Amino acid sequence: MKNLKRGGLACLFVVVSICFSIYPPGFPPFQGSFQAYAQEAGFFGEVFHVPEAFDPDYEEMERKFKIFVYPHNTSSCSNPRTLDGEYGNEGLFYLNLNLSRFLTKDPEKAHLFLIPISCHSLPAGRSEDERAISVEDFVKNLISKYPYWNRTLGADHFFVTCADINVTATARIANLMKNSIKVMCTPSYNDEYVPHKDVSLPQRVPPLALPPAANNITNRITLAFWRGLNNSDIRQKLLEAWENDLELFIQRGRDPSIEDGDLVYHEAFNNSKYCICPGGPELDRTIALAIHYGCVPVIMSDYYDLPFKDILDWRKFSIILEESQVYYLREQLEEMLEHEYRAMKTNTVMVRKHFQWNLVPAKYDAFHMTMYDLWLRNHFTKYY
Repeated sequence: MKNLKRGGLACLFVVVSICFSIYPPGFPPFQGSFQAYAQEAGFFGEVFHVPEAFDPDYEEMERKFKIFVYPHNTSSCSNPRTLDGEYGNEGLFYLNLNLSRFLTKDPEKAHLFLIPISCHSLPAGRSEDERAISVEDFVKNLISKYPYWNRTLGADHFFVTCADINVTATARIANLMKNSIKVMCTPSYNDEYVPHKDVSLPQRVPPLALPPAANNITNRITLAFWRGLNNSDIRQKLLEAWENDLELFIQRGRDPSIEDGDLVYHEAFNNSKYCICPGGPELDRTIALAIHYGCVPVIMSDYYDLPFKDILDWRKFSIILEESQVYYLREQLEEMLEHEYRAMKTNTVMVRKHFQWNLVPAKYDAFHMTMYDLWLRNHFTKYY
């Protein structure tokens, strides 16, 4: 019989976040007046769910948390290609982990075990199915070679998966998907992603992005901005409803690549009060850019799991709408009072450091917040 152990502060964080996630995409969407929304969110408070608990628990995490990484080809995880490519945040996670104090070579001291499926050298020129089988064999070999998986059936194991091939491969291993923690880019609830067990990995801001504007609103002359392709249902509806509107800068156009130096695109983030983040491909990148530029994100995706939602109160620095509310978008934004917008804008700037990836890990940055997310998972539910 397995016993369930719940840590006090970590349990408090997760329980509070569950209370805010009974509605998709992770928090109660805005309904009714913005005055009520602002009062409930408490714009002028801390951006954490439980501010008094975060600091001591975070400090304990930095002192004690240990990760054991199964043997792998280290160079394939954090080479320049993986840091600058489409899944750069995944490469940065491995790079930061290798530079951090969280690593341990003694598995008996580990709180969690990392299965480095992204570091497994996949055979070139093979079909997707053959490559998936190769990853499956790699993981099964680790399970048979080391005793730690069988102690918990993988409940104290995690893996990072952003590339499609790794998603396909891990789906073949039932227990890996069922019990282990999946750290995933752009997670949605239809990808076998389990909120409060799995972890959403925030996207990095492209190196060619402009410096963020100062924390003022004088240059933000556009009410709201979004540009992209109609490659999802909500984006098609957004374009149909608002493409020709004079107040909203909603534009059909090429979605810049991760390293595209499209200055007009980036300047629009700096010049807008709100940045629309409709569900679809690379939603996480749009949110990352909005936060980077201090543009209040307006998230319209019914099935997207927000990064750090068990830690940060997204209602204090973003507006979360149901996709069905797209036709009332402008009036909802115009209803926001000026002092409420200023408070939300300030909070957006405040949380920027928590979504920033660095080549060398820094306290409270995206890497450390991801580690803290894993720390909460480890302490909330631990099998032994």
